[in-house]
Amino acid sequence: MEEPPVLEQSVRRSGALIDYLARHLRRRSESALAPLGLRTRHLVALTVLRDRAEITQQDLAAALVLDSTNIVGLLNELEGKHLVERRRSPQDRRRHVVSLTDDGVALLCQAETALTAVEDEVFETLRPEQRDQLHELLVAATSSASAPFC
Repeated sequence: MEEPPVLEQSVRRSGALIDYLARHLRRRSESALAPLGLRTRHLVALTVLRDRAEITQQDLAAALVLDSTNIVGLLNELEGKHLVERRRSPQDRRRHVVSLTDDGVALLCQAETALTAVEDEVFETLRPEQRDQLHELLVAATSSASAPFC
């Protein structure tokens, strides 16, 4: 039986490095968020709500790429912690409008401070201009994603 040809392995492949870095960053981020009672999915939802002020539950589900069952569960968790508020839309009583509470804003600030410390640790070997360049490159690389990143 003939051996399959070996493809030339380029030392410039980035996928495995990005995957490794993403997993490392995720583990560190989850550890930093846990004492605050947050998970990554909570943080993303709170960030979208901060950036968009009020948003319908349906639009939030679309922004987070979640179906209606999962968005209800997520919002139940956040509402149970008094981080978000849901109320009927005055324009359409069939819709719910979601917004951050003052507690949600305060906890989001704490979470972002904790995550800044995580990024400082993970990227400590990069100079500030290299971190800026990395961010710009990641934004450019993700611009072609099917759903916009918040």
